[in-house]
Amino acid sequence: MPTFNIQLFEGRSLEQKRELVKAITEVTCKTLACAPESVDIVIQEVKKENWATGGKLWSD
Repeated sequence: MPTFNIQLFEGRSLEQKRELVKAITEVTCKTLACAPESVDIVIQEVKKENWATGGKLWSD
């Protein structure tokens, strides 16, 4: 059972998230020859103040 944990900044629409999980599920099933019901996807939305790259917060 493939499980994907996706972290992204807050602000994506529900429709964007629907499209994302549909696309990931489709390519996973095609690549791994598994049923869509076996693909789990967890989306975690993160505030920019809680994410840093290169020693700098994205909110700065």
